[in-house]
Amino acid sequence: MAKEKTIYTCNECGGVTPKWLGKCPHCEAWNTLVESVAQSNVPAKNRFASLAKTAEVAVLGDIAATDIERTPTGHEELDRVLGGGIVEGGVVLIGGDPGIGKSTLLLQALDALQRSGHSTLYVTGEESGAQVALRSRRLGLPNSRVLVLAEIQLDKILNTLEAIQPMVAVIDSIQTVYSDQLTSAPGSVAQVRECAAHLTRAAKASGVCIVLVGHVTKEGTLAGPRVLEHMVDTVLYFEGDTHSSFRLVRAIKNRFGAVNEIGVFAMTEKGLKGVSNPSAIFLSQHAEPVPGSCVMVTLEGTRPLLVEIQALVDSGGPSPRRLSVGLDRDRLAMLLAVLHRHAGVACMDQDVFVNAVGGVRISEPAADLAVLLAITSSLRGKPLPKGFIAFGEVGLAGEVRPAPRGQERLKEAAKLGFSVAVVPKANAPKKPIDGLTIHAVERVEQAMEIVRSL
Repeated sequence: MAKEKTIYTCNECGGVTPKWLGKCPHCEAWNTLVESVAQSNVPAKNRFASLAKTAEVAVLGDIAATDIERTPTGHEELDRVLGGGIVEGGVVLIGGDPGIGKSTLLLQALDALQRSGHSTLYVTGEESGAQVALRSRRLGLPNSRVLVLAEIQLDKILNTLEAIQPMVAVIDSIQTVYSDQLTSAPGSVAQVRECAAHLTRAAKASGVCIVLVGHVTKEGTLAGPRVLEHMVDTVLYFEGDTHSSFRLVRAIKNRFGAVNEIGVFAMTEKGLKGVSNPSAIFLSQHAEPVPGSCVMVTLEGTRPLLVEIQALVDSGGPSPRRLSVGLDRDRLAMLLAVLHRHAGVACMDQDVFVNAVGGVRISEPAADLAVLLAITSSLRGKPLPKGFIAFGEVGLAGEVRPAPRGQERLKEAAKLGFSVAVVPKANAPKKPIDGLTIHAVERVEQAMEIVRSL
């Protein structure tokens, strides 16, 4: 293939220059030049083809809506975040911190698929084949028949995919792959975007499910252009502390299933194993109730999870601190103001620390009531009753607002043996739940009074 000429196009005015400059010579805007490939008289084959298959114009109501076939990966938790399994022609992007277990999980999944009779391919750009084989043996997969290709050149990868036609192919990682059509180094914005587009196009045309492993920035987001996340069908994020044995895989985008689903894994000597009862790792390990601890039920996608909220209130100096781990810090400051104004509990001269146990991150406001009860319990030195749970959003006027799917939350709590619940009045079930005493409240002060009487 003849090497094509590289040009630089301005994002602002569309001007073209043969070399990169800090300032566009046409509109004089700074940092707007983007590398691209000049079109020759004979355009490159399929270079600007559609990412998806083209079809005739049709009326939406006349199009047959068929269920998408899914193939289980052999890992129930991974299938959960994927929406049931892998999809033919689907493109999955998975990111996470270095060493958190992305390659380990994908190699385990490929081996399980291969043992089920499916053709698989593992393309490694960061390791040699010998290193992948060594990792396979550490994971207890010494006789794995997964095909491995150590390559970073895009055309060779595409030719291999066309020749082998695997059911699933993993590209580890997209930042190492490069195209000869661009002169920039692998990992640059232009290379990542170009290579991902070609691989996505190949997946849609051949029906191969391609999984792209992406690097993340120091902020934890996927490195490269944001268009990469729009281009793929599913975006998964690995979460968790490398010093902890538990990992969370969260679906941020999924065209074939629900978003915000999570899969919970435990890192063992033999790789990642799914956790069937994830609530157990987020709950208290105390033999008896302790002050400053309150259990809440949060929703992660379609799964209700019981999480322990811990609070520590201690004497502070002239500038008391407010620190939260796993919860929104700004919301904590707002809740403390509501607690003082409407429930008469003052923490102005106290340091307040709040933590969601197990490394889980709770973004929904349904944690508000549990946070306030945990803070009050710590401040007064009085533990909440054994088997106690609470959830509900707290407004600035002191009202307790309902949480979505409250019935499912209460049923999950009852199933795990909890006996007392303080919930918003709108979430109170019409029929009693066996073994669970429910106190429905409309305001924060009502919740505080009920807790004092228990």
